[in-house]
Amino acid sequence: MLASRLKDVWVMRPRILFVGINPSLRSGEVGHHFASPGNPFWRLLHASGLTPVLLRPDEDWRMAESGFALTNLCSRATRSAAELSRDELARGVEALTKKIRRLQPKVVAFVGLSVYQRFFSLKQSGGAGPKPELIEGACVFALPNPSGLNASFPGFAHKLKWFQELRAFAER
Repeated sequence: MLASRLKDVWVMRPRILFVGINPSLRSGEVGHHFASPGNPFWRLLHASGLTPVLLRPDEDWRMAESGFALTNLCSRATRSAAELSRDELARGVEALTKKIRRLQPKVVAFVGLSVYQRFFSLKQSGGAGPKPELIEGACVFALPNPSGLNASFPGFAHKLKWFQELRAFAER
């Protein structure tokens, strides 16, 4: 049974607001972010030094302890982001902009280049890393999608580099 809605993890003025495209079916089922067994998001956070301990998906609420917030562009859990409609994505952009205005993060980190592209209606992402745009005064950083299915950024070490870059970017 799917959770009615995956809860955001909020903290006012977070150092980083992590934004996924939408929850996986597994995340929707258990009610926690990045809960698919093959998704190394939590290991990447810890290995990069962003979190002091390795968190489990059911400890996603503890992100606030490190000054981080978590949300998604769209709240509906799907097998693939391709199942999201244009209308859902447009509503998601509007809702996310309001969240950013309210939370006032230092950095908005899009977890997946496609999330960044869809938020800004871009044809190409320009790759991972810091971006020139600001959202309500927040700096923008695009991370590779941590999923093991991401062929553009194969392997843990390749993705870890970008999480380490995010850490350095947020600390400056």
